[in-house]
Amino acid sequence: MEGVLEFLGNISWWMWLILVVVIVAIRDIFFNKKHIITRNFPVVGHFRYMLESIGPELRQYIVANNREELPFNRIERGWIYASAKNENNYEGFGTDRDINQSHYIFINNAMMPYKVEENHPNAKDPYFLACAKVMGAGRRARPYRPSSIINVSAMSFGSLSAKAVESLNRGCAKAYAYHNTGEGGLSPYHKKGGDVVFHFGTGYFGVRTEDGGFSMPKMKKLVDENPQVRAIEVKLSQGAKPGKGGVLPGSKITKEIAEIRGVEVGKDVLSPPNHKAFSNVPELVDFVESIAHETGLPVGIKAAIGKLDAWRELAKIMATTGKGPDFITIDGGEGGTGAAPPSFADHVALPWVYGFSDIYKIFKEYQLTERVVFIGSGKLGFPAKAAMAFAMGVDCINVAREAMLAVGCIQAKVCHNNTCPSGVATQNKWLQRGIDIPDKAERTHYYFKNFKKELLEITRACGYEHPCQLTMDDVDINLGDKNLTQTLADVYGYNKVAVPFKGAATLMACPDLGGNYNKAQVAEEIDMKDVRY
Repeated sequence: MEGVLEFLGNISWWMWLILVVVIVAIRDIFFNKKHIITRNFPVVGHFRYMLESIGPELRQYIVANNREELPFNRIERGWIYASAKNENNYEGFGTDRDINQSHYIFINNAMMPYKVEENHPNAKDPYFLACAKVMGAGRRARPYRPSSIINVSAMSFGSLSAKAVESLNRGCAKAYAYHNTGEGGLSPYHKKGGDVVFHFGTGYFGVRTEDGGFSMPKMKKLVDENPQVRAIEVKLSQGAKPGKGGVLPGSKITKEIAEIRGVEVGKDVLSPPNHKAFSNVPELVDFVESIAHETGLPVGIKAAIGKLDAWRELAKIMATTGKGPDFITIDGGEGGTGAAPPSFADHVALPWVYGFSDIYKIFKEYQLTERVVFIGSGKLGFPAKAAMAFAMGVDCINVAREAMLAVGCIQAKVCHNNTCPSGVATQNKWLQRGIDIPDKAERTHYYFKNFKKELLEITRACGYEHPCQLTMDDVDINLGDKNLTQTLADVYGYNKVAVPFKGAATLMACPDLGGNYNKAQVAEEIDMKDVRY
């Protein structure tokens, strides 16, 4: 035995290397039946797979140019990172965009920009930019005006890490924004100071009966025990995979997630494509009304857009009965944070700009645009794109991936593998340890703050006080040639209905945001008795 050990001890490192290579080669040639390349090219074939595994990183950091990557290119990510760090987010030497490309956006500035007087509310707080409309105004016991026009979109705890969710919520509190829970239920990490929109889908997580249906008693209890919940959103579909359900593997269901979602530890949970609580448009309207009646909160719906017959039916019912959702979130078919088969992410549902314009025209036809708060969701987390969205008729925008970037996401595109290297979209405790919550909360705050600042500057360059005043004629779209460049109104075939707006002073009624305005007076001005700001 001692002789064997002595022999092994005398083997040099290169002989060990040769031995390992020979063993790998034997394994590849005689035992590997799964990979053709390594079987035909033993040993060296492994380098091919190694390079392939880091291909996205090589392209992202070395090969692709600044404007090439998708879904967010290097310039877009850089702007978010700089804004979130409150650093210089300008660029010099002119644009490097191809301004002649199809669908390029041109914003028509005014000869004389809007002038902010010394006594203007935004002179005191230049980053306060509330929604011009109120969810459930005159209809619900506890209507709600979002205090920010940019907010965090639906992303569940479970999809995102606990530290990422808490960072976003604390950042929302600093930025006056609301935080949409996503369909994973209301977690402790959503309760760190920010307003909350409680969102649920076909799995009814957090308000779920034992057989997987919807529980109104649990909904009432959740709202009563959590005053930060200001509105409720029913997900009909999402841009990543509209009309497709999902399975939450039991291996991902920890004790904490099980308690929050109302499911069993370690047992697979199905989210079906369809809701159990309703199966047609009239039943959907009744469902929305029942939740609003029991909770007093505004209730809205979220969907990606495809066929329009059911939307026309919804608008007709709302116009004739006075019932229905208080807000509608339109999601883009481009996909988002949710993992999905490429066939769905690439092809199912309309891109945001087409889907929103179709829905807005229907609700305009039925004279419902003043009553409904429209929320846009689909890569709108950049000031110029947001300006276009407001010109088309949105009242707020929700951001998901942009918010993830603000707290440290590097667009690794492995959200669905639980291996997110930044700790944002993983339940791996080791990877999460890199997130410093106070720092990332501050970055969320600064991203929202600088976003609103820049959007306000664009708005004033067009001669307006608030983005809600932007019109379809304020934005042109390049259709491939200067002579074909047209306004949004010409391209999409409608003009936005003017939003009732009486000045920024009417939006700053919350004392804890620095406003010195009379709440009762503001409530009277917008014909409401109990406005919760």
